[in-house]
Amino acid sequence: MKLRTLSCVALACCANAIAVQAYAQTASGVPHLEKQGTATQLIVDGKPFFALTGELGNNTATSLENMQPIWSRLVAGNLNCVLAAVSWAQIEPEEGHFDFALVDGLIQEARRNNLKLVFLWFGSWKNGLSSYAPLWVKQDYKRFPRIRIKGGKSIELLSTFPDASRDADARAYRALMRHIKETDGQQHTVLMMQVENEVGVLRDSRDRSEPANKAFVGPVPKELTDYLQKHKDTLAPELREVWGANGFKTSGTWEEVFGQGKPDSVDMPIQTNSPPLSQEEYQTGWRKLHWPVDEIFMAWQYARYVGKVVTEGKAEYNIPMYVNAWLQQPNMAWPGTYPSGGPLPQVHDVWRAGGPAIDILSPDLYLEYFDEVCDRFTRNGNPLFIPETGSNAANVLTAFGKYGAIGYSPFAIERGVSPDSDLAAVYRLVAQMAPMIAAHQGKDSITAVQLNQGDAPKRVALGNYTLELSYTGRGRVPIAPEPVAKPQQAPAAPPAGQPGRGGAGQAPMEAAAILIAAGPDEFYMGGGGFRIAFTANTPGPATVGLGIVQEGKFVDGKWVVVRQLGGDDIGQGEILTLRPNTILHVVVYRYE
Repeated sequence: MKLRTLSCVALACCANAIAVQAYAQTASGVPHLEKQGTATQLIVDGKPFFALTGELGNNTATSLENMQPIWSRLVAGNLNCVLAAVSWAQIEPEEGHFDFALVDGLIQEARRNNLKLVFLWFGSWKNGLSSYAPLWVKQDYKRFPRIRIKGGKSIELLSTFPDASRDADARAYRALMRHIKETDGQQHTVLMMQVENEVGVLRDSRDRSEPANKAFVGPVPKELTDYLQKHKDTLAPELREVWGANGFKTSGTWEEVFGQGKPDSVDMPIQTNSPPLSQEEYQTGWRKLHWPVDEIFMAWQYARYVGKVVTEGKAEYNIPMYVNAWLQQPNMAWPGTYPSGGPLPQVHDVWRAGGPAIDILSPDLYLEYFDEVCDRFTRNGNPLFIPETGSNAANVLTAFGKYGAIGYSPFAIERGVSPDSDLAAVYRLVAQMAPMIAAHQGKDSITAVQLNQGDAPKRVALGNYTLELSYTGRGRVPIAPEPVAKPQQAPAAPPAGQPGRGGAGQAPMEAAAILIAAGPDEFYMGGGGFRIAFTANTPGPATVGLGIVQEGKFVDGKWVVVRQLGGDDIGQGEILTLRPNTILHVVVYRYE
């Protein structure tokens, strides 16, 4: 009992220290998160920062020489930030001996190119496995045991049991954060940290090692049941349904509280598309939970482990830290075909309970169901940062305009970055509109719309009007005559072993726009491919006219008119067309 009391006191002291540090860092301009309405924004040097970024291939940034030809391409593609991996194996090749030369070099090169950095800590896990752990960890399998799957087979995946791996990882990560603060604590090149990568158990629904089995038949920790009870009314619906189906128990074994796990008779396939699935099964199977107790059990173990690493890092330098999720999807519908226990929406509450120091739970979003995933990842105020995705430029506008995103990051960006791509054009557009977007994120004065050819018109309420947007086609119209003569890069291949997950290659641009009501009758809209009609929502004259229509750009946050539009360009005042990759300032009026 005394040990437990001391442990609680120690944790409370650590939490208080982090809170005091956070206040001091906010005052000094260190990157931090702030709420604005329903959105959360990344604040850097006192201003909101939208990360128009891309993630480098896993091993691209493992040497400064390899990065040399890439920096200029990133800048030409209108990025303002880049995600680069830092592996435990490289910074601690021998236990207790650290080498930060690569980290220092990446920070220096980013500064030279006026780019910000988000480092990805490839520590205990990357894509659910442990290939980036140091050799001294891999060799000592007694001290740093692996998980075991059905039949007792061990795989190259560090177990969350016991604590040795966690503590070694946390010590290395703390040393890294201490060094980053020493190197960058005043200049703020490094904005955020990703801790681990796509954690979870693969090839089975949970760890079946002896310590894991012992914990599984033991009681659910009181910290978790207390959290669930306290947040009962706001739990993720998937988790609440599972808990409710078993009577909302607040004590008992994992199976008593959350139901039965995967039967021993079930062999885990690599993908859940064999035997062949019907179209209905393909569309619905990935939206269901299978043996949820196994996933909930592992989510708690990973959250406690990663939460400890994050807490240690924040004790040195408290900048925003997130964990990312490999998503459940049609051909990976069972836990174990995707990493079981990762920070997926159905177990977000478990992660919040087990790892409260973690700031953001992020999706690696390669699915076509973009809005559905964003909806699930922004529940209960979770900030949206998309660290891995494809390069669909329309999704960029949707992320920032509709879901209040902090950042958007196509994977393997160095293989697909190009100054004349749709992604470069839309990044330029968002960068220009950033002050306006920042002022409205989290409020009902901003939204975004996407349409494909053949879609029905979409209606959105904004300001005193309902806007009806109809698809007109995309075309390519640059928003500023600033081409850079660089060759088109080859599209990226999907990550190895993950079918259906796209890279950073060129993607077709759908009609998409960010729409902002700057006043009752005033709008800014950026993007394109639409015809837009206005209907009044308030009493008064019913007919709406186009009073002022300007095409332009923002320069240092100020609106600069490129063309004043009238006559044929606005259908004699009756038809508003938003051409692709343009920004319009529109003032409407009403008359009888």
